[in-house]
Amino acid sequence: MATILTAVGFMTTLGLLLALMLVVANRRLYVFEDPRIDQVEDLLPKANCGACGEAGCRPFAEKLVRGEIDPARCTVNAKSMNQVIADFLGVELSTRERWVARLACAGGGNVASLRANYSGLPSCRAAALVSGGGRGCAWGCLGFGDCALVCDFGAIYMNHQGIPVVIEDRCTACGECVTICPKGLFELHPVSHRLWVACKNLESGAQTEQDCEVACTACGRCAQDSPEGLIRIQDNLAVIDYSKNDLASKVAIERCPTGAIVWIEADGTVVKGRDARKVVRKGTKGTLPAV
Repeated sequence: MATILTAVGFMTTLGLLLALMLVVANRRLYVFEDPRIDQVEDLLPKANCGACGEAGCRPFAEKLVRGEIDPARCTVNAKSMNQVIADFLGVELSTRERWVARLACAGGGNVASLRANYSGLPSCRAAALVSGGGRGCAWGCLGFGDCALVCDFGAIYMNHQGIPVVIEDRCTACGECVTICPKGLFELHPVSHRLWVACKNLESGAQTEQDCEVACTACGRCAQDSPEGLIRIQDNLAVIDYSKNDLASKVAIERCPTGAIVWIEADGTVVKGRDARKVVRKGTKGTLPAV
């Protein structure tokens, strides 16, 4: 009996000592967390898309409460909700220009040729591992729609020619399409960048247009017609200097013979120049990959 009482007493004492150690440790190691973080997080969309530049909504909320970031950086939230956050934290809501994803390719099935028919996993990344996917243009879109699949906001759809189309009003510039595209065809840009080169082809000569009828041929007319320094030809491709974006106008696109350089209106409509050849082919120039 004495042995049992000794054991019970020992365990009770040990339990009390451990509990005391936990209390002391809790007090010494306690890290204060501002209760406003939870409240701000509840006002965020919980998309965890990374468009704000943070790993998720929680880290974004923490920086908001610390005053290290602007509520306007969340492009998924409605402006009115960001204003609620700003009012809650007692800060000003800045005016931040929207960014959207832009695709540097217009080579759909009606204008771009195929050198081989790919048969395998219906994925751009998988197809790219097999001789580049079979496209005549080594830089062209493969058309399987990986970008549309990863877009959580329904901002990308595949048109009937197998080319991704970005719905600018839905795009949050999260960058998922940029990451997933094996050809590196997507870039994030401010909506004010209206002048755009819808091509990444670096070839030159007659083969360029044989591979894709809307490819940039490096003819240099856009560079000649634009204000000096706005556009240059580099590695057989027109390149826009967006630091001079205030000089951009539709004049740059007017004489482009293929329509590779375009103007994007405020509503997202793509406009080609007056000299761009008209594409009348309704069917495909080659066999499109199944989407």
